[in-house]
Order: sequence, then structure tokens, then C-alpha cells
Amino acid sequence: MSIASNLESYKRLIQGTKCRLVAVSKTKPAPIIMEAYNTGFRRFGENRVQELKEKHLELPGDIEWHMIGHLQTNKVKVIAPFVSMIHGVDSVKLATEINKQAIKNERVIPCLLQVHIAEEKSKYGFEPNYLLETITAGNFDGFNQLKISGLMGMATFTDNTDLIRREFRILKQLFDQINSLATPSNIDFEELSMGMSSDYEIAIEEGSTLIRIGSNIFGTRN
Repeated sequence: MSIASNLESYKRLIQGTKCRLVAVSKTKPAPIIMEAYNTGFRRFGENRVQELKEKHLELPGDIEWHMIGHLQTNKVKVIAPFVSMIHGVDSVKLATEINKQAIKNERVIPCLLQVHIAEEKSKYGFEPNYLLETITAGNFDGFNQLKISGLMGMATFTDNTDLIRREFRILKQLFDQINSLATPSNIDFEELSMGMSSDYEIAIEEGSTLIRIGSNIFGTRN
């Protein structure tokens, strides 16, 4: 199967849903990404700052780059001038730095708040109750150069589909709960980023608006 046909199959899969595709191009060289680009696709996800910067400089300027990996505060300045969305905002400290760099670059940066829903302790993110408390306490209110567009989460890596579904459901319920609050204009929940190559079908059923697919499109990681 070619990259073009893989992309086409995902386009058919999400047709008629609210879900969109982020093609995860991490570790893939520019010519491989261009194969996808030449089909008309523009939304790519990377998880390493330096790799993302190099690809941004090398590839066409109309690509919508999504930072989907863990982001350290000292690396924000590298991607702030061009990144289209940061999926993994997992602390108020990181949000503060993104807002600071957004001001310097005179732009608004769309972000998603990452929530820890998996059983693995190694995964990043706010605990659901703590995030709710943080938002209601107004800790994100002053970040006028951030557009906090929703939530992101990663389910447990397991064959237990019931567990995966429960975890995605927790994220969707939190999304709906925050959406029902009176929040400032910089918090405008539209996006729910959940679902990867192994669990995207469940994620779509549970309300995902962004699925992050890499190996099913580009083949195994380099």
C-alpha cells in the first residue's frame, strides 16, 4: 500500500464525522512527507522540537505543523514562530512560557491541555480533577496569546478495548464538563485529540476530533 492510498483510506474512514487526521511524520525524511503533501494533505505531527524545526525550514510553508510530543519549557521558543498547534500542554508553567513566546512572536498559538488518563505512570498530563480545579481557579485566564482549544490524551497501551474505551470516555466527559463552564475567551473547546494507530476506531466512536496516525500511513518508524 502506498502513502497516498493509506491517506485515502483514512479520509474515507472519517468522512461524515467531526474527526480530522494528523499524519504523524516523526523520524520520516522530507521526501516521504512530500509524498503525502503531494496528495493535497497538509496536517503533520512531530514529537521532537529540533526535527520539527528542520522540517519546517526544509518543507513547504503551508504545512500545518502539530507538536504532539512532550514539550520542555526551554524549547518553546524554537517552535513558537510557526507551530500550528501544541497538543501536549501539561502544566501551567508550560502554558506561561508558550504565552510569553507567543507575545514575542506577535501571534496566538492554539494549544490543547494534555490529560493523564492511562494506567501507565510514564505518560504526561494533568490529572482530570486537578485540571478542572486549575481552570475554575482561573489559572489560565491571563494567557491572552493562547487559544486553549481543547484536550489531548493517550490511552493505556493494551489489547483491553474496554479499558481504552473507559479512558477515552473519561476524557470526553471532562471535555464536556469544561465546555459547560463559563470560561474566558481564550478557553474555547473545539478539539479532542485522542486515538493513534492502535486505538483510533474506539477514539472516533468516543468523540475524537483529531486522530494521530503514523505507522499506518508511513510504515514502521525509522
